[in-house]
Formats: sequence, C-alpha cells, structure tokens
Amino acid sequence: QVQLVESGGGLVQPGGSLRLSCAASGFTFSNSPMRWYRQAPGKEREFVAFISSSGVTTNHEDSVKGRFTISRDNAKNTVYLQMNTLKPEDTAVYYCHVRIIMRDYWGQGTQVTVSS
Repeated sequence: QVQLVESGGGLVQPGGSLRLSCAASGFTFSNSPMRWYRQAPGKEREFVAFISSSGVTTNHEDSVKGRFTISRDNAKNTVYLQMNTLKPEDTAVYYCHVRIIMRDYWGQGTQVTVSS
C-alpha cells in the first residue's frame, strides 16, 4: 500500500533552516510527481511546492519562493523540502502528497514551529 512518511520537523528560530524528508513506498516513485502542502492552526491546507517525476520541473508557492526548495532522490524514493530563512508564519504541519490514479495520498505530517 502507498505510504508517505515525513520527518525533519521541529522548533527553529526565525531566520533558521530545516530540511524535511518524505520517504515513499508502495508505488513507482520515479514515475510520480510529488507535492508538499502545509496547514497552519485554524487555516486550510495550502500548496507549498511541486516537483515533476524526473525532478526537472519544480514550482513553489509565492510566499516561499527564494526561501524553500523542493528536490527528490529517485534512488532513495525520497522527496525533500529545504526551508531557509524561516518566518513565524511558516509555522504549520507539513504534509507530503502524491496523486495516483485520481486518488490523493498524504503522509501523517511533520510539525514545523518557527519561534524565538
């Protein structure tokens, strides 16, 4: 079965960095575009970043452009989100996502808290 397991979240000060990882299994990872989303308390889940199956094409939500970078390692079945210059408004649970045959799959999420 499809499994997505996020890790790498934590508490960081404003201006700091974190790298999130999402380990995937149960599907052909190298054929699958991947996405990161986040959900802040009291808000709807929102798109953060997209990466094509080959990794050649990426797209980032405007508020994170220039600070966050999505990447993937198809040999390790893992997608990453490098987050730099973190701001308090980046505080959220971050989720890995894949769509397979019109069905959406999500990981359990990893908490990122940006606070001094």
